[in-house]
Amino acid sequence: MIGTVFQSEDVPTADRFDYWRELISRTRSTDFISPYSAQFWGELQLLELGPATVMQASFLPTRFRRSPKMVRQSDPELYHLTLLLDGEMALEHASRTDTFRTYDLHLADSSQPWDLRSLDNQESRVFKGVGVDFPKALLPLPPHRVREVLGRGLSGREGVGALLTEFLVGLVRQVETLQPCDAPRLGTVALDLISAWLAQELDAEAALPQETRQRATARRIHAFIRQNLHDPELTPPAIAAALHISLSYLHRIFQQQSPGETVAARIRSLRLEGAHRDLTDPSMRTTPIHVIAGRWGFARASDFTRAFRVAYGHSPREHRLQAASERE
Repeated sequence: MIGTVFQSEDVPTADRFDYWRELISRTRSTDFISPYSAQFWGELQLLELGPATVMQASFLPTRFRRSPKMVRQSDPELYHLTLLLDGEMALEHASRTDTFRTYDLHLADSSQPWDLRSLDNQESRVFKGVGVDFPKALLPLPPHRVREVLGRGLSGREGVGALLTEFLVGLVRQVETLQPCDAPRLGTVALDLISAWLAQELDAEAALPQETRQRATARRIHAFIRQNLHDPELTPPAIAAALHISLSYLHRIFQQQSPGETVAARIRSLRLEGAHRDLTDPSMRTTPIHVIAGRWGFARASDFTRAFRVAYGHSPREHRLQAASERE
């Protein structure tokens, strides 16, 4: 695993709030106020992904303030992205006030003051979120354009915002399996998705470097494929049309990011992997094989059986029987 983990129970009660503040302050120079500081509860994971730091936090109602004095004393020149996973918060920043709720995103600038506070102070209410802190110089968009979105609550439920949300949620779910060698690549993916998301919000995709656009497009392609594997009509032309790109551009981007593999081959491979798992799942042992095939987008059971045998060296039925005998 990579990163630092803090859990309230690991620290004496009297020290919990101060220690939690110290960890967050490694990247976010902020004042903290909480009515529950004396009996604080919180969990925090800090992941160092190259130039980006990702934090997953769960905590009782807290107020986070960065004053003009703090800005003058020290400015790390960072952008702070926050994805709220549970709760409702209000933010005053960059001459605007806005609220954001579950699966909303917002961006803050360390060069300007902010005041972020929980809107529900019930003691049982736990707020959850994921943050990404990264150098402002690494965002390939003009600062005057970025100022247009500072402090605004923006949806992470659609478009590239949904793709960014999916990546961040998946990242923290898989944190225990990540190794230090994964960090630089994951940091690059995070920055590409953040850049593409902001460019979409600002209608400024043309301002992104070509390489960033291509990597972000590749992420959109793979995400669309995963989300639509059940659809028998999932084909390269259908993907290109859904993502509003040309078929030739789809194939070119795919080859750049996945050399030696075609779009159709990738779809077939993922479908077979899904069916392979279902056939060994005890909870699906009575589900007919043709139903499993249809669940993964194979319209004809014979096509599924043929493709499965080529991929795994035996039929779906033989695979299910072998898995059952191994469990006994």
